[in-house]
Amino acid sequence: MTDTSQRVNTNQLGAYALPGRVNDPMPALEQARTAERVGLQTIWLSERYGTKDLAVLSGAIAAITSRIQIATGISHFLFRHPLVLASMTMTTQAISNGRFLLGVGRSVEYAWRSAGLPNMTNQALIDSAHIHRELCAGRKVSYDGPAGRFPAMRLPDIPDVAIPPLILAAIGPKTLQIAGAHFDGVLLHPFLTPAAVSRSSAIVRQAARQAGRDPRSVRIFATVVTAPDLPEEDELKIVGGRAVTYYQIPQFGELLARTNGWDIADLATLRAHPMLANLKGAADNLFSKDQLAEVGRSIPRNWLYEAAAVGSSSACAAKLHTYLAHGADEIVIHGSVPELLGPTVASFRG
Repeated sequence: MTDTSQRVNTNQLGAYALPGRVNDPMPALEQARTAERVGLQTIWLSERYGTKDLAVLSGAIAAITSRIQIATGISHFLFRHPLVLASMTMTTQAISNGRFLLGVGRSVEYAWRSAGLPNMTNQALIDSAHIHRELCAGRKVSYDGPAGRFPAMRLPDIPDVAIPPLILAAIGPKTLQIAGAHFDGVLLHPFLTPAAVSRSSAIVRQAARQAGRDPRSVRIFATVVTAPDLPEEDELKIVGGRAVTYYQIPQFGELLARTNGWDIADLATLRAHPMLANLKGAADNLFSKDQLAEVGRSIPRNWLYEAAAVGSSSACAAKLHTYLAHGADEIVIHGSVPELLGPTVASFRG
């Protein structure tokens, strides 16, 4: 069995399929074909229960592509039983011929509480990663601790493929440190400036070094909302609308702003918008892209454009290169479907 610390290929651009809220998962298939055709390294899938089930989409995309990597960005350990998650991981890795990456995150406390699940503590996150790798390697797991109680678990059949890299989504310093010490990569959140990516990368590398690991063995994926060659109104739907969905979340918005070194007092203006004032839950569950774009006008302009790639294809490509220069190993383009990215990919490579 190949060691789980394998490095991912060195191509430096990936993109999301089905960015945002959707009612139909079928476009993901053509988007994956397009992503492979234009030369992207990785197609990323964000899990949204109801229309974006990772197991189904990963299997379907594996069947219709041959080269592109398939990554989850993100799932969560406790939303699936460890046996179910490990089985999904290894089956997808086998059916894709070794092209799968599993990205997981810790989410926010209210999401766990609403689902009737325990909150994801630091130790539960670390233990869950260990449990997952042990199961994927075909070993028996007996565990009783923060991640749950599992008297005896084992996958009876293991395909002869490498255990996929395990990627952790992270923003705060403690989670970044966990990624560096215990995971194969870190998925950085959208709307980080290049300088924030540099600081985050340094935390990850230092944690890996302190854990006795090669700091370069932990791959850093910077997620960048990208809107190339679009009129200003359409640009705002992608950039401003998506920013609203993150900054309106209590505590989460503050964390994101602090990571960028911004004044969190500016969040009050956004959250006082009439459409958000009494909102409970996620804004993108209730509002259209046009409505979110209108709310996005309440966000300071530098919060949007310092931490995203906009303008011409060549301008977007240049901004993506800036993220690589600040410590990222691979860029994950978010907000724009692969059909819009051909010229940006060409400019990036040129």
